[in-house]
Amino acid sequence: MAADSETRTVGVVGAGAMGRGIAQVAATGGCRVILYDARAEATADAIEFIGGMLDRAVKKERMTAEDAGAAKGRLEAARDMADFAGADVVIEAVSEDMELKSKVFAALEETTRPDCILASNTSSLSITRLAAACDRPERVAGFHFFNPVPLMPLVEVIAGIRTEPEVIDRLVDLGKVMGRTPVRVADAPGFLVNQVGRGYTLEATNLVDEGVSTFADVDAIMRDAAGFRMGPFELLDLTALDVTHPATVEIYEQSYHEPRFRPAMLMGQRMQAGLLGRKTKQGHYAYVEGKQQRPEEPSAPEFDGGTFWVEPGNDAPALKEIVTSSGAELDGGEKPGAESVILIAPLGLDATTHAARAGLDATRTVAVDPLFGFEGRRTIMKTIVTSNEALRKAHAMLACDGTPVTPIQDSPGFVAQRIVAMICAIGASVAQNRIATPDDVDRAVKLGLNYPNGPLEFADTLGVSRIVRILDGMAECSGDPRHRVGPWLRRRAALGVSATTQESPARG
Repeated sequence: MAADSETRTVGVVGAGAMGRGIAQVAATGGCRVILYDARAEATADAIEFIGGMLDRAVKKERMTAEDAGAAKGRLEAARDMADFAGADVVIEAVSEDMELKSKVFAALEETTRPDCILASNTSSLSITRLAAACDRPERVAGFHFFNPVPLMPLVEVIAGIRTEPEVIDRLVDLGKVMGRTPVRVADAPGFLVNQVGRGYTLEATNLVDEGVSTFADVDAIMRDAAGFRMGPFELLDLTALDVTHPATVEIYEQSYHEPRFRPAMLMGQRMQAGLLGRKTKQGHYAYVEGKQQRPEEPSAPEFDGGTFWVEPGNDAPALKEIVTSSGAELDGGEKPGAESVILIAPLGLDATTHAARAGLDATRTVAVDPLFGFEGRRTIMKTIVTSNEALRKAHAMLACDGTPVTPIQDSPGFVAQRIVAMICAIGASVAQNRIATPDDVDRAVKLGLNYPNGPLEFADTLGVSRIVRILDGMAECSGDPRHRVGPWLRRRAALGVSATTQESPARG
């Protein structure tokens, strides 16, 4: 299994999208690949498909014709699992069903060498539980690729409780040979990437369920303000609810009902209604000939002037600059004048609570999300009694320079604050529980989910103490333990150190 060896043999069980992708990157990495599916025609179709993908890569000058031909020559179709007798590693890539996977592993134990590694491509099932049914659990590990495999550079290498360290080392080496970036992960519900991903999609779904915002507005905020390539509901439509929701339920059950992974009721209801996403042409958006039908964003109100008072704080200078640049009158008094629209920039708290504690007139108060600054897209939030006129004036003034503005209902943490803070909280929990190193947490999330930053990088970029403040405000208002701050973030905020700071060993 040395990186320069040309004789390693990799078996792949399952010729679906994941199995054929794994077979392709193994073959292009120099491995002899034996591909097996219970349906012989599926195996043949997969090998033909891989050949077509390699030919396409040649046409696009991503590889030479000679290399493509060599990779094709390394692909073999297995008649049955007995053909895995000489394999060094066999990767199972069948459906996410524990009973089915257990049957596959039982059959592999009968046909493979004792030193052959048995790896599962599962995205959410327990490696420890899968290995427990095997005669030699020490050779069983997780080898979780992401779809589409040839384009996604990450592979999670997962150690069950009884997995031998050497097995993980060999799979890390194999991952590199296959052109992937391997990260070492301890067995845990959802492993690393799928844990963190729940912070993005679950919190977004919950805030829509609470009536805070809409699918399209949440997506726009997360793209334009927070810098994500896809909004959470665009992503859910791509992955399909009948994949995402059952995986969430599995992670929640495996974690003994950890509140951060509690399934969203709205997600389950929409799955039951058949609104699965792109594949059913109807999800959070409609799809016509594969094209998303995104609702047109309403025009901002016409700006006709006004007087605005900005609450003192770190974000006040930037807000005051926006007010003066718009041509509006800036109220410079210590307290807001009787006719002034009041602008606040809370972290974590809802607009109503913040206004009440500050002694401000809630009927004239409008909150503006400061977390990502005020470029790209601005989110404004009313108190439960903010007048329509105050909200209209604030919206018009903030939008008059051409920056899009999204109004939402009152909520602790707005939209971007809530979602990003949950990503940070779950990522920090992964590090706290030693599921992966801080560096690997960030690396895996960026490679596996295409987030602009990893969870701990987000905390460092935005300020660890600010993330803690947001989570504390959310927890206070909601009373929901899913919003709690874990020790990893709270300790690093208290000391003013990076979220990636690791503890030294208790014993030297």
